[in-house]
Amino acid sequence: MSTVVGGLRLAPAPRRTLVVKFGGTSLGTPARMRRAALRLEALARSGRPVVAVVSAMGRRTDGILAWAGQVCGGPPSRACSRAVDRALATGEELSAALLAAALGAAGVRAQALRGGEAGIEVEGPYGGARIREVRPHPLLSLLAQGVVPVVAGFQGRRPDGETATLERGGSDISAVALAGALGPAPCHIVTDVDAVYARDPRLDPGAPRFAELTHEALVRLAEAGARVVHPGAARLAHTLGVPLRVYSFRAPLGRPGGTRVHTPGGAPAAEAAGVAGVPA
Repeated sequence: MSTVVGGLRLAPAPRRTLVVKFGGTSLGTPARMRRAALRLEALARSGRPVVAVVSAMGRRTDGILAWAGQVCGGPPSRACSRAVDRALATGEELSAALLAAALGAAGVRAQALRGGEAGIEVEGPYGGARIREVRPHPLLSLLAQGVVPVVAGFQGRRPDGETATLERGGSDISAVALAGALGPAPCHIVTDVDAVYARDPRLDPGAPRFAELTHEALVRLAEAGARVVHPGAARLAHTLGVPLRVYSFRAPLGRPGGTRVHTPGGAPAAEAAGVAGVPA
């Protein structure tokens, strides 16, 4: 029996399912792509059902936008918005395909999925769509077969069947939405910094670092410009009660550290539900 929270349908998922979202920097070279695959392989070998969500590699989205501006003779107009959005969606789709290939080379069954194929239904304009529903049945079917779904973030399927992208940074939103629909399940966000800081540590190296945060505190930090978790994803995690862990792609495979995000008084329960003590 599924329930609906915050517009998302929550479905029963295999026990201890984990969603792991990889940012573009963590996939930006072949070596980093293989390291991401090793992280997922460790989870899969431990028996942990896992869903991966990926961003476009490196600055590929910026590159696609630059090309679009040149071929369109300026900022994309409404006349070419569908075509440009389709081009933008290929960045995440390429990441998903390559990570699934890396997992296959490591002997782990994996399948790359577009956002719509993973059950993410969106509405709204190209380049600014909003998630209206997640239907996780494709993911549940793959997990039941022992397959690791690798989902292209930042996109979903509109009612007319077209693919549309979310706002920039929307892969975080995709990951939290899928985690919410799967139970909710815990969600790890693998990025280029080792934790959540009070301010963007790439701009302020002296910013305070947090080992734990409540969802409300994360929302405040994200909206104030901490720039580690997308503000929309932070708000959605708060609404759906999705436990988060934020850490660097350089973190040891079995001891990711980073920042745990939970509801007040909920950290021990969230960890007991399958975050602590399992390779991640």
